[in-house]
Amino acid sequence: MTQRWDVFCKVVDNFGDIGVCWRLARQLQSEHQLDIRLWVDDLQVAQRLIPSLTLAATEQRVEDIRVMHWCTDADFSDAADMVIEAFACGLPPAYIAAMQQQQSRWVNLEYLTAEAWAEDFHAKPSPQANGMVRHFYFPGFTQATGGLIRERHIPPVLHPPAKQAVNACKVSLFCYPHAPIISLLSAIAEGKQPVHCYVPSTTILPQVADFFGKTSLQVGQMVSHGALTVEVLPFLSQADYDQLLTRCDINFVRGEDSWVRAIWAGKPFVWQPYLQEEGAHVLKLKAFLAQHYQSMPITALNVSQAMHMAWQDTAFQASVWDDYLAAWSSINAATQEASRTLFSQTDLASKLVIFCNNL
Repeated sequence: MTQRWDVFCKVVDNFGDIGVCWRLARQLQSEHQLDIRLWVDDLQVAQRLIPSLTLAATEQRVEDIRVMHWCTDADFSDAADMVIEAFACGLPPAYIAAMQQQQSRWVNLEYLTAEAWAEDFHAKPSPQANGMVRHFYFPGFTQATGGLIRERHIPPVLHPPAKQAVNACKVSLFCYPHAPIISLLSAIAEGKQPVHCYVPSTTILPQVADFFGKTSLQVGQMVSHGALTVEVLPFLSQADYDQLLTRCDINFVRGEDSWVRAIWAGKPFVWQPYLQEEGAHVLKLKAFLAQHYQSMPITALNVSQAMHMAWQDTAFQASVWDDYLAAWSSINAATQEASRTLFSQTDLASKLVIFCNNL
């Protein structure tokens, strides 16, 4: 009999939470033949990534996955054999009661981090007051963690080219609105290297428009200033966004989903972690850079670190951009080497299925 799994997703970080959960749900269904229900509290945001979703439906089937609207009047009486609580979203009390009756197994899928403590807490049980056991599952970058989402169709990264393409450097820009967007665009525009920057239609478009002295920008529009040309793309499906990352020379990514896809694209990328109190996101960033770029030459590593730290600041110096372009070849080689190393590890969905089957 096919195992029934429920994945619960509460949309907090705009597209990040549903992006991770939708990829995971599809992989569990298609590659591991599991009967998947995906519970989502915000169908409107989910629809941006899953265009065929019907907002008024409380239950619908998309790509062989049952998508359930997680709302107050939903029927939580039928618990699955395996329950994935994504990012400590908190399960409905009525559903937890049904889990007790069903004797469901319960895993909390945590946020991705390269911090060393993730290995210590990965796969640890947490007994609950009701007698159930909730297990913590930490994705990560080492064999001692839960791995990264990577579908079977993703090819291994090839060896890097010796240098950038002769024509304009291709850059994708996907970030949170508090990033120093205007000063980055100024640095690019003032530089000597022509840059074609692809900007998917998100909440940062007003700032991009401001830089060019426009009241707004529309999908399909191209605007230029100095060395910079910006092309506005529609909000992309996950498959189309993945393709964009592979075509660009440098990718600015954010959160978790686009961060992992940039790793598999194997191109130099600048990651913006989700903003946290007391600078916790900076610690998370530094841990990742130290872990991911262990083999990077020290000069290139310093340049990459400077770029990432500038991108977390309120302003962005033009010299940081120039230094990054100058070190691009070294950064590219180290990025691809790190991607190949991670590719040799077992993917998150496969490790998760093995882990859950052994509970």
